[in-house]
Amino acid sequence: MSSSSATLSDYRAALTSPGALVPALASALGRFPIAMVGLATLLYVQRVTGSFAAAGLVSAGTLAGVSLGSVAQGRLMDRVGPTRPLLVAAVLFGLAETGLVLAVQSRAALPLLVLLALVGGLVQPALPGASRSLWGVLVPAGPRRDAAFSYEAISLEVFFILGPAAAAFLVAAPWPGTGVAVAVSAMVIGSVGFALSRPVRIQEPAPRGPSIGILGALARPGMRTVALASLGFGLVIGTVEVGVPAVTAEAGSPAMGGVLLSAWSVASVLAGVLYSLRPWPRPLHLRLPVLLAVFGVCVAAMALTGPLGSIPVLVVAMLFAGATITPQVTAQSLGVEAVAPVGTATEAFGWVVTAATLGLSAGQSVAGVIVDASGPAGAFLAGGVAGLVVAVVIWLRRGSFNAPAPARRMALVSG
Repeated sequence: MSSSSATLSDYRAALTSPGALVPALASALGRFPIAMVGLATLLYVQRVTGSFAAAGLVSAGTLAGVSLGSVAQGRLMDRVGPTRPLLVAAVLFGLAETGLVLAVQSRAALPLLVLLALVGGLVQPALPGASRSLWGVLVPAGPRRDAAFSYEAISLEVFFILGPAAAAFLVAAPWPGTGVAVAVSAMVIGSVGFALSRPVRIQEPAPRGPSIGILGALARPGMRTVALASLGFGLVIGTVEVGVPAVTAEAGSPAMGGVLLSAWSVASVLAGVLYSLRPWPRPLHLRLPVLLAVFGVCVAAMALTGPLGSIPVLVVAMLFAGATITPQVTAQSLGVEAVAPVGTATEAFGWVVTAATLGLSAGQSVAGVIVDASGPAGAFLAGGVAGLVVAVVIWLRRGSFNAPAPARRMALVSG
């Protein structure tokens, strides 16, 4: 079970496919604030309340909402098409976030702020899943679709570089809620533009396969394997996002943590383009565990920063680790396309987002405890070991990719 490589011409062909330009631009606008909304909200709440603890709880509420909402919205889009759910979600999201801002400005009680953040996360438009699924309609299976999924992963990684930087910059504006307003506006406008674009409006609900029950897309064993890979991916990243700032703070340069994480993302983007030209391992059922294992080893190597006391060691290990990020996200997208039950593509992408979000939250929480107890080296080591353990489990489950797949998807995975 293998996936073909994509060339630069395949990227160009995918992005210039008939009807792709308008939804691609709208999707880019709507997805840009994905990594910006949470941080902008956290900084805004902290600036108004003066409490990082309160800001963290509000941010956690948003995270929990997104984890649940992305799957529910994805399932609805698969059944009725993406246009109506996205339009409704965009309106509700705008109202929920407006209510949150008004509550923050009026110094409302913390439980109300957390509740509004949870509602905002639930109705945050599930644009990443809808955008990825549309490529399955616009681009035929093969290298061009591989390139389209790589573009989605690479562009999202770019947004994860620029979004937090924009949030940190805008919180210094005369009104600290400026970043929230900009992020919400961009997400609403982008989601509405995407939903109303012609290729999305005429996109019919995917034909449904046999009844798959309450589990939905997770009813297929291969889909559970992909979700597990995404969970492990989030676990490892969560430990790094806590450990790196801890290292630079100990070294007397807290701002360096943000610089290193940005460089990490840049390495991921560049490696994602190069890796798609000649992916290895080629079989998807081997690629998922191997990439996660390499990721875990590189992050565990970051623990050497402690005994060696060397920031350059951290930088080198981070760059090697970062080079595996986009290839993993792309492999997960291809895995979803290969194993998700018929008619559940958007919901399946929602499960991948949810798994990564839960892993990220757990990784950050555990890493925070370990950093306080034994320092950042322990957090890196724990993250690396967690990645390796999940990689072993995925390797043992690699046979789940052999479950029968719809005929229209076999071209993607048969090579």
